[in-house]
Amino acid sequence: MGNVTPFPVAATSARQIGFDRIELSRILDLYGRMVAAGHWKDYAIDLGKDAAVFAAFRRASERPEYRIEKRPDLRQRQGMWALVTEAGIIIKRGHDLVGVLAPIERRLLKLVGE
Repeated sequence: MGNVTPFPVAATSARQIGFDRIELSRILDLYGRMVAAGHWKDYAIDLGKDAAVFAAFRRASERPEYRIEKRPDLRQRQGMWALVTEAGIIIKRGHDLVGVLAPIERRLLKLVGE
């Protein structure tokens, strides 16, 4: 009864990309404001070996309207953050999250102003 057997973990699956607390707080703050404006209804988070993705949906049965992707391997090139549309087009890519979220922030101001 006193033996503890460790759970086997493959060396290749140990690396997983994720959002830190500040990044996730910023993303969920924007998500909450879009929900309050009545534009987004659901979200999904995918944490993988190459990227962490936050997807925002208008309805749960559709493809995500926007995907916010974090790819640390691109940190030294175009920047590790990307804002991708439903069609897969990259709207904005950059080194900081605030700049990448700017197009959605501007859209939110238009939604509230109407």
